[in-house]
This record gives sequence, structure tokens and C-alpha cells, in this order.
Amino acid sequence: MPSPAPSPARPSARRPFYASFGFQVLVALLVGLGLGLVARDMGPSPSGGPNWLVQTLSTIGSSFVSLLRTVVPVLIFTAIVASIANLRELNNAARLVWQTLLWFAVTALIAVLIGIALGLLLQPGLNTSVTQAAAAAPSRSGSWLDFLTGLIPSNILGLQASTSLKESGATTSLSFNVLQILVISIAIGIAALKVGDAAEPFLAFNRAFLKIVHKVLWWIIRLTPIATVGLLGNAVAVYGWTTLAQLGTYAVAIYIGLALVLLAVYPALLLAHGLNPLRFFQSAWPAIQFAFVSRSSIGTLPITERVTERGLGVPREYASFAVPLGATTKMDGCASIYPAISAIFVAQFFGLSLGLTEYVLIVFVAVIGSAATAGLTGATVMLTLTLSTLGLPLEGVGLLLAIDPILDMGRTAVNVAGQALVPTLVAKRQGLLDEVAYNRIGDIDTLDTAPDTRAVPAE
Repeated sequence: MPSPAPSPARPSARRPFYASFGFQVLVALLVGLGLGLVARDMGPSPSGGPNWLVQTLSTIGSSFVSLLRTVVPVLIFTAIVASIANLRELNNAARLVWQTLLWFAVTALIAVLIGIALGLLLQPGLNTSVTQAAAAAPSRSGSWLDFLTGLIPSNILGLQASTSLKESGATTSLSFNVLQILVISIAIGIAALKVGDAAEPFLAFNRAFLKIVHKVLWWIIRLTPIATVGLLGNAVAVYGWTTLAQLGTYAVAIYIGLALVLLAVYPALLLAHGLNPLRFFQSAWPAIQFAFVSRSSIGTLPITERVTERGLGVPREYASFAVPLGATTKMDGCASIYPAISAIFVAQFFGLSLGLTEYVLIVFVAVIGSAATAGLTGATVMLTLTLSTLGLPLEGVGLLLAIDPILDMGRTAVNVAGQALVPTLVAKRQGLLDEVAYNRIGDIDTLDTAPDTRAVPAE
């Protein structure tokens, strides 16, 4: 007796709008803004420190960032090793690698030129009410020697230890160097390919471990609406509008530059390649949104990779290489627009003139040195690298750090958009892009935990 034909799968019911991840984050942004204003109006506590609401918001936000920071090292290692192994499935892997690096440089070049133009046009260093009393050298800085020596791993885990003296005694803390983890991961990934069949058990374990890490990170990402309240609320409570107003022209210049890259340059590149920009933003929006909140390109990596594969139609074998690489080195916001405008701000503020040579150096640092920004959040190292290359006073960094978290939200969002854009452009140019998937109209929920039914390359 023939078995009955399977009944057709019923389409899944569309979830209500209030269950959408994007809607929840939007509500959290509004709640965080409101609580931040309330906390600021409450003033300091009777002891002179932050009041209870500021402390609560700060604890929520910092706890979320700590969770991301915990997962990042193992995420980078497993993702890079797996991505290098996946390149075996591509016939033109070498060409794809060089095309990816080339387009990283092209988009960085366009972004830094926009930053220079805005700095000269808006003159943020001359239109500010901040005083030199706020100038202070940063606690950490970057130089080309530090950057080059930082590429050499000091241990297999890429860990660094620092000791600080406090009244209670000496405290030692551990941190990780993303560049060193990147170098270690690339070396091990290439070595595994060279070893051949003997390395297959290790690569299979790495793939399984990467899936586990992704699952843990998805659990952390689910906390984003709660974290958004803490992160934005604390930023508003601590920095407020007064500090932002003192650097208003500078902040406006940064966000105009970010908007031009995100909403003009990227759509123009997509149109030049025959791709619909609206579809790109519809698919990439979950990653851009999470990057804005978390201020972490690496923390956003699983979302960026998923939207690049499922929503934009980039082959998994290539996306799994290009997106992790971009998450550590592709920084149009942090490494191009931000240091260009900031360097011009510092020069104008201290009355120093910049010539053609200095502007060429700004372009060089932005295009070549963007890997120096690798890390969970922040771009202070890239800024100090630019200032030291130009011979500008590092004390200028202290003028700008007051509103850095507010700027970092926009910078990271542009970084992540670029990290999804370049693999899409390269895949299109190489004839690898699934344009049916790219042009598919629908709501892509990157937090959907349903299994992926696409074919997986043979192991």
C-alpha cells in the first residue's frame, strides 16, 4: 500500500509587530532616552556620586557589553578558521580574497575623502565652545610601531595582562588583542588546510564549536532591548545635551559624513552594480540596528553573516570568510570618517595648519591602518595613530572623548553596513550572487531559530 503523500506545509503565521526584534529595540531606545533624561534631572546622590538610576542604567549596559566581550575571542577564532576552511569549496578563492581587500580599500578611500571635505567645509575646530582645559592625553594611544609589533602574538590565546595600583592594592586584569587572535586564527586555518585529511577532525570540531558559540551569542543578542535601555539611558544621563552642544558642529560633521556614506555612497555602488539599494537595507537593517545599539562590529558578526547569506544572497562559503574579516578590519565609520574629521578638528582647535602632505597621510592611515581599530568598541587607537602620524598633539583626544559613545553608535552602524556591502558587491562582480534571494521581498527575521534548510558543503 503506497504511503500517503505528505501534506503541504502551511505557511507560518506572521508574528504580531510587537513581537518583532526591531520594534522591541525601537521601544527600548525611546524608554532609554526617557530614563536617561529623568536620571540626569535627578542630579547626583547625597554622597556626590551617581544616583541610583544612573547606576542601574550603567550596570545594565556594562553587563551586556561584558557578555559580548566574553564571547568575542572564541567567536573570532572559530569563525576565521572555519571561513578559511570554507574557501576550499570555491574555485576562485584567491581572486575573491584580493577583490574583497580591494573593495575594502576603495570604500575606505571614498569615506575618508568625504571626512576631509566635511572637516574643511564645516571647520568643527573653530566652531566649538569647548576649552583647552578639557584637553588631555588618552590613557592608551596607537603608533605604527605599536600596530606592527601588536601583530606578533605574545601567547596562543592573544591575551594581555595589565596591573593597576589602587588603595586596596594591586589589581591585575586580562584583556584580549583582537589583531593577535586574528593572526593566530589565520595561521592555524591555513596550516589546517596544508595538513590535509589529518586536520579534518579538528575542522569538524571547530565547525561544531562555532555553532555552539553562535547559539550562546544569540541568547545574548536576545537581551538587546533590555541592554538598549541601559546603554542609551546611561549615555544621555552622563553626557547630556550640554556636552553635546559644546561639540555640536563636530558631532554634526561626523553624522553628516556617516549619513553620506550610508545613504549616498553605498546606494550608488549598489546601483552601479545593478542592485536595488532598498532591498539591501531591508535585509541588512537588523545588523545595522544591532550595531548601533551594541557599538560592536564583532558582537554583531553572527547577525551580519546571517543577513549577508540569507537576505543578500551571498554564498555561505564566501560570506563566512569575508564577513568575519570585515568585522575586524573593515571600518568606514571608525577608521575613515571619524579620524579624518577629528584630525582636522584638533589641528583647527590648536591653530595648526595642515598641508597637502598631511591630507595624503590621513588618507593613507585610513586605507592602510584600519585594522588598528580592531576591538569590541571604540576607535581611540585609530585616532591617536592618525594624530601621531600627522604630528598633532594627542591632548586633542581628551577634547573629543566626552561624546565618543554617542558618536560610536553611528560609526559602528556604518562599519557593519560596509561589512555586508563589500561581500555583496564582490559576489555580484564574480557571478556568485543569488539575485533571486537578493530581490526576494519579505521580512527576514535574523533571530529566527528555525533550522537552515539550505545545502551544506560536504565535509
